[in-house]
Amino acid sequence: MQITQTKNENLKREFIVTMSAEEIDQKINERLEELGKTVKMPGFRPGKVPLKLLKSKYGKAVMGEVLESAVNDSTLKAINENSLRPAMRPKIEVKTFDEAKGLEYTMAIEILPEIKVMDLATIKLEKLTSAPEKKIVTESIERIASANKTSEKIEEKRAAKTGDIVVIDFDGTVDGNPFPGMKGNDFPLELGSKSFIEGFEDQLIGAKAGDHKLVKVTFPEDYAHDKLRGVKAEFKVDVKELRKPIKPAIDDELAKKLGFESLEKVEEVVSKQIQNEYDQLARMNLKRALLDVLDEEHDFAVPAGMVESEFQGIWAQIKGQAHAHAHDDPNHVHGPDCNHEAEGTEEEKEEYKAIAERRVKLGLVLAEVGRINKVEVTNQELQQAVINEARKYPGKERQVFEYYQQNPQALEAVKAPIYEDKVVDFILERSTIDTRQVAIEELTQASEQEPPKKAKSASSAKKSSVSKKEENNTSGAADDKKETKKSGKKK
Repeated sequence: MQITQTKNENLKREFIVTMSAEEIDQKINERLEELGKTVKMPGFRPGKVPLKLLKSKYGKAVMGEVLESAVNDSTLKAINENSLRPAMRPKIEVKTFDEAKGLEYTMAIEILPEIKVMDLATIKLEKLTSAPEKKIVTESIERIASANKTSEKIEEKRAAKTGDIVVIDFDGTVDGNPFPGMKGNDFPLELGSKSFIEGFEDQLIGAKAGDHKLVKVTFPEDYAHDKLRGVKAEFKVDVKELRKPIKPAIDDELAKKLGFESLEKVEEVVSKQIQNEYDQLARMNLKRALLDVLDEEHDFAVPAGMVESEFQGIWAQIKGQAHAHAHDDPNHVHGPDCNHEAEGTEEEKEEYKAIAERRVKLGLVLAEVGRINKVEVTNQELQQAVINEARKYPGKERQVFEYYQQNPQALEAVKAPIYEDKVVDFILERSTIDTRQVAIEELTQASEQEPPKKAKSASSAKKSSVSKKEENNTSGAADDKKETKKSGKKK
């Protein structure tokens, strides 16, 4: 085997690898001898089949396996002999192959840059924090109380008004024909809650117990069920009784219904939950500030292949979001003119490439900090992360565990954000951090600020979701894709 370097330019390395026919034939023989230990052929005991016979029967079959193994071995040899740290999987291109002449292929490798990590002790950051006000806690408990309200029958013979609960039987039709899901009995509908499609509840205001109503509505264009979008329908409605909603008193009795011993305990738990949310926001802001410092203080060439791969991931997400938003438009036509592969402007692409380059750069800095300081994700941490993922799918935990056992790449996707957070924590522990408590409005406003040195354009609104991801993640490992849910109202 001969390995000749043909290119050494910046982060790019290229080699030509040649293997003679004799070398390939030797590797085939070695593989066949290994295979012959277990193969069964009539007239021969296992391990006693002649090599010539094995070659005539299995030679072609093992050729691909041998060549793949040879390429992998030579690639690893080139990397080790030249002390290379590949940024991505090497690109292999076979130039010639002939059983009588041998194999020749080129190998292109992009290597990781040399990174001189800044003195982490010189990093100075300000951490904004906030604590929940009594008013916020009270409002949260009031919402909990509203979600646990009961009702009582209205004995007075009066007309229904907004806020009342009407208990109804309903039966809907489209063009006189029944439609699945448009029928129900003893349904408690709070008038004004907008639980049903627009116009339905309004037509029941003024109704009395015992009334029979014919409600006519038109389903919205963005209704969840595509066969009902924009369709007119009629509902025969029987009003069975009126009920008055009763919001429970906010006291110890409510606390006991919620599973707590006292209202004071509820206030404590709610306050802690809100504080956790504030702390997560503070952490996100601090992490973004740290990434800005690391970006500013490090200057090195980043592997073009990594940047392009990151950009393609961002661009695919942006195109998907743009098309989804187009589908939210009731005037959008999904047909031959519906372009799923919209190219976007060159200005937009350049801005997203800048985001991709920043992500890759910061990812490499954090990876280098972790490498030289031996930061690692323990098996226990990884196992706990997988358990947390499995808990998201009750009843299917076993399938989730098996999925991660059989998919190393999926397991790496779980591991990456854990590793990133551990490196970030490592850096923060060595940084000087001044803490300042502020109102929640200021804390929230800080999280919405644009990152520094970020070009602005008319496309900035569309970039918002990617910008947030870029500020707080270095490699896109964590997906913060935000979905705009425009589901139709029920019934």
